Amino acid sequence: MSPKELVLALLTAAFVDHDPEAAKPLLAPDYIQHNPAIPTGADGLLSAIPIVKDAGLTVTTHRVISEGDYVVFHNTYENADVFGAPSLIAFDVFRVEDGVVAEHWDNLQAPPEETVSGRSMTDGPVEVTDHDRTQENKELVVGFVRDVLGGAAPKNVTQYMDPAVYIQHNPLIGDGLNGLMKAMEEFAAQGQVITKFEPQIVVAEGNFVFVASDAVMGGEPWAFFDLWRVEAGKIVEHWDVVSPILAEMAHDNGKF
Repeated sequence: MSPKELVLALLTAAFVDHDPEAAKPLLAPDYIQHNPAIPTGADGLLSAIPIVKDAGLTVTTHRVISEGDYVVFHNTYENADVFGAPSLIAFDVFRVEDGVVAEHWDNLQAPPEETVSGRSMTDGPVEVTDHDRTQENKELVVGFVRDVLGGAAPKNVTQYMDPAVYIQHNPLIGDGLNGLMKAMEEFAAQGQVITKFEPQIVVAEGNFVFVASDAVMGGEPWAFFDLWRVEAGKIVEHWDVVSPILAEMAHDNGKF
């Protein structure tokens, strides 16, 4: 199985069929877990399967991209109160090693009823195209994160995006460069200034590039999991899941 097929098989076994016996051979025994609520190791995930079954948790997958040993799923979880809210938008990241799933990171956020742009946190294009431009698109997005979000050279923003064409799915931000700048000003006025933004995981496939970043906002640790769509050499669309990093977790692996 390809990494995508392997991870899909695991998600199906765990969250659709609720079958620990089918999930077990797909997991490394020393499976490394970064979800703060689930203990590390294969047994930690397997023991959670009956809990999510009893809760009636369901998963809808919107996008999947893969690069090398890494696979990223853009998911919606319903009946997800065991993880903090009835509905949760998530980016799930998996690392595959020696034919089994070896590690998992995620970020979860409850969707608001209304968004600034009028779009949901998950709608929009899903098809992966431009496979021959994967590396080029990856470098573009990494540059944007470094220069603009990381603050190295904000003036370079128009090298990475057309100010008029930036389709936004973050529920608090409007479209275009103006929408982004306005939101950042509003966040700063509320004391939510980003003083650290360091990518930890980057996964690209074709026109989609995913970046998971360790951040400090308002003096507190946050995790930003972002997905960008690139078209004709410019970033044109953005989805994200943003959440605070909890001080206490069910393991010692940390968020990243």
